[in-house]
Amino acid sequence: MALTDIIGPVMIGPSSSHTAGAARLGRLALACWGSDPLESVEIFLRGSFAHTSYGHGTDRALIAGLLDMAPDDIRLRDALLIARERKFNYRFDAEEIDGAHPNSARFVFTGKDGRTLEVIGASIGGGAVELQQVDGFNVSVSGELPSLITFHQDTHGVVAAVTRLFADMKINIATLSLYRKSKGGKASLVIELDLQSPPHRSVREAIEKAHPSIERVLPLYNEGGNVS
Repeated sequence: MALTDIIGPVMIGPSSSHTAGAARLGRLALACWGSDPLESVEIFLRGSFAHTSYGHGTDRALIAGLLDMAPDDIRLRDALLIARERKFNYRFDAEEIDGAHPNSARFVFTGKDGRTLEVIGASIGGGAVELQQVDGFNVSVSGELPSLITFHQDTHGVVAAVTRLFADMKINIATLSLYRKSKGGKASLVIELDLQSPPHRSVREAIEKAHPSIERVLPLYNEGGNVS
């Protein structure tokens, strides 16, 4: 049993799921987006996130995470004010989805260049989160370790090229999961790395060039802010 299972995470309250988890979820969703200039974010709340969001501070926590604040950041209570000061454009809505986790949200990012990204995730208790879907791909990412997601065509050699690259860089892979929509169709790799701090952006750039079938790579760690 971990210490956080007994005393809970270090956080700004009142709730580990609705506040700490929500802030962590927003921050992980932001990491998916990356550092490109952001025009707006739509946040669709599901389950109890939608029903009790304002009373438990879920709205503030999600926006705090999207502003790259940690769950224990004292500024979390003022996240909505800070968002307004920074002209951070966001909108909340609610949606009912059968089978959705009760503490979950769907984020739709739109960049200033028109690019969009959809991220779905949940706060699963005790401040822990799970990223469940990125641009239509089912994934399972905790955000506890620096992670990357590749989007590629399901062709032979992609997994070998990526794992060989990490071996050459002497970076150990903690977990690796492969998802695909169909044989020979769109696929993704979710890679969690045994690192204490995020790798240099050159790692992501090298993976993008590791195999011609790799179309893009999302780093699930902050390579540079976009809302400061």
